[in-house]
Amino acid sequence: MFKKVLSVGALALTSALVVSAYAQNNTPPSPAELAVGATETRQAVFKLLGFNMAPIGAMARGAEFDAAVAERNALRIAALAPMIPDVFSVYDTREFEVDTEALPVIWDNTDDFRQKAMDLQDAATTFAAVASGGDRNTTIAAIRAFGATCGNCHDQYRVD
Repeated sequence: MFKKVLSVGALALTSALVVSAYAQNNTPPSPAELAVGATETRQAVFKLLGFNMAPIGAMARGAEFDAAVAERNALRIAALAPMIPDVFSVYDTREFEVDTEALPVIWDNTDDFRQKAMDLQDAATTFAAVASGGDRNTTIAAIRAFGATCGNCHDQYRVD
């Protein structure tokens, strides 16, 4: 229930931010301006995901292991994952020239795209539980499965 409330809240906040940013001019935003705003919001979510995944990936490559950071960041990713399809559903930007790595097929396969986000949420939650055990070897071994859920979506829905 909390996750649904968080997702709905994020969607409402995103919509409010896009609309309020353009409302200051007292002129309604053009469709192109809405597309840019929607794209910027999506990219903000992915920057947060990357920010939280970076230390986990670094641990997999030999950086100092910190189970608490791995668990905390995985839980953050689990909280952000449901926002991924939400920020794409706010505005379909396929018809606009926006700076994005998102492939247009996202809007053709919304159910699959949403499922991949939920898979990421599940994988992040599972990984956080593993990391909470504090065992370096077990946690590092679990990173591969966790990271694969990101890759599954990237392979199909993101420009290389």
